[in-house]
Amino acid sequence: MQEKDINRISVSSKELDNSWHLVDAKGKVLGRLASDVSTLLMGKGKVNYAPNLAGGDFVVVINASFIKVTGRKSEQKEYFSHSGYPGGEKMTSYEDMLKLNPQRVIFNAVKGMLPKNKLRDVMLKRLKVFPAEEHTHHQQFSAE
Repeated sequence: MQEKDINRISVSSKELDNSWHLVDAKGKVLGRLASDVSTLLMGKGKVNYAPNLAGGDFVVVINASFIKVTGRKSEQKEYFSHSGYPGGEKMTSYEDMLKLNPQRVIFNAVKGMLPKNKLRDVMLKRLKVFPAEEHTHHQQFSAE
């Protein structure tokens, strides 16, 4: 190493390396799982963490349809969407969302725990959620 490389504080995007993590959501609590996944996506556990760079890892979540929530959230939690037209509000209950689109439940929870800036979309592209045990990213895990 050269002398000036040792004293350097910042890290560039070229020096970041991304690994893959497989997370099984079966029987896990939604909020705790989402906070762990968001930490991996941000890269906060890495030595060269920089808040201005998307230096996190790729995360594959399987068994999304078997996620749990605590308390009465399964009866009370609702998801809001809007069509953009007047009166276009639509509320979907947690139970209905879990039946129709279990990936969206985990995706929304993780999205809410990521920083609200330009890097959030970059981090969310690295999140892959699957409702069952099967996923399409076997090659990334066989190389490790």
